[in-house]
Amino acid sequence: MSLEKDLNNNRNDFIEKSKKFIYNVAANICKKKLQWENDDELSVALIAFNKACESYVEDKGNFFGYSKVLIKNAIIDHFRKSTNNPYLIFSTEDNQLEYIDAKNSMTSYELEQENIKRGEEIKLFNDELKKYGLSFEVLAESSPTHRDTRDKLLNLAFNCANQPSILEYVHKYKMLPVKQICLLTNSNRKLIEKWRRYILALILIFSNKEYVYIRSYLNIKVGEGNEY
Repeated sequence: MSLEKDLNNNRNDFIEKSKKFIYNVAANICKKKLQWENDDELSVALIAFNKACESYVEDKGNFFGYSKVLIKNAIIDHFRKSTNNPYLIFSTEDNQLEYIDAKNSMTSYELEQENIKRGEEIKLFNDELKKYGLSFEVLAESSPTHRDTRDKLLNLAFNCANQPSILEYVHKYKMLPVKQICLLTNSNRKLIEKWRRYILALILIFSNKEYVYIRSYLNIKVGEGNEY
């Protein structure tokens, strides 16, 4: 049976058959076993998968690749809005394997369409960076090399992206409200100032819903730890 028929005429059955896929994507991000009856993350993933069914068109590339991106972003957004955020990390352990596996499962047309979408987002992000006096070259020079520092700044930026007053300041003045961020995250001022460009870029990514593929590419997952 064709994918189009599954999405339009047999969606409930299609979703039921896809629950293993939905579970695996969610569990991979959360880094723990989940239960359909008890864990909100699976409900979020299920809603995101249904949204993928509703919004999918061929020019979005491979359906499961597209739905995976939506599930990842929905769960990350769920974490951002939660009052009890988990400690997040940039995961590298399976990013390359996931990419290779996804690439092998795509047709050349699907791969081409996904690359087009990624390219559009990158151009959009590059244009936004220019408004803040930033560029990909500047970010490459301003990014921490130590993993612990990257993860610490990830959680800091993630927290800031959920604060309307910080976002308002960033968008208005095109810079970070350093004092406010220090108070919010209990962070050292020198840390914020040293990595201000990197933090600013992450805040822009997390606060703009247009950056669907960029956020997914960051490969963010739940890690160990609970403080900045």
